[in-house]
Amino acid sequence: MEKSPDAFRTISEAAEEIDVPQHVLRFWETRFPQIKPMKRAGGRRYYRPADVDLLKGIRTLLYGEGYTIRGVQRILKEEGVAYVVGVGRGEVIARKSDAAREGAPAPGTARVAPRLTRAAAVPGPGRAPMAPHFAGSDGATADPRVVHKLSDTHAEALKAALKDLTDARRLLDPAASR
Repeated sequence: MEKSPDAFRTISEAAEEIDVPQHVLRFWETRFPQIKPMKRAGGRRYYRPADVDLLKGIRTLLYGEGYTIRGVQRILKEEGVAYVVGVGRGEVIARKSDAAREGAPAPGTARVAPRLTRAAAVPGPGRAPMAPHFAGSDGATADPRVVHKLSDTHAEALKAALKDLTDARRLLDPAASR
């Protein structure tokens, strides 16, 4: 028997509808205070239709658009719940990703950084270390003085992602935090 669209969903029904495991929904509740399922005696969760719509939007942003948890938190703060719900319903096209706005290359257009060849890096017996020989992906020699550095914005984004991963691991693997 099919439930009415206005009916509340259990966590298993919501997880099935959104196509994520139940533990992911529980984890998202710890990261997104906007997700507020009704909890009955014994802690059983019931998701309202609006909660399910919000979860669909979060899922679309995380899995479909490639945002990090912190990125979705920022969108919820700046754009609001209605925006994320609209993304989940397909009524709103997600805004350009932060990476694209900050001048990052489009997917598939970045060049490979030059690689240090092993022969140049490790001197033979009785030989002095040589200046490193850099070769690009096409085998052409590159200028060894070129330094590849992340912008401060991208470095901060990577640090934030690492923190999110560390927090997630701590939550999911209690033995790892000991």
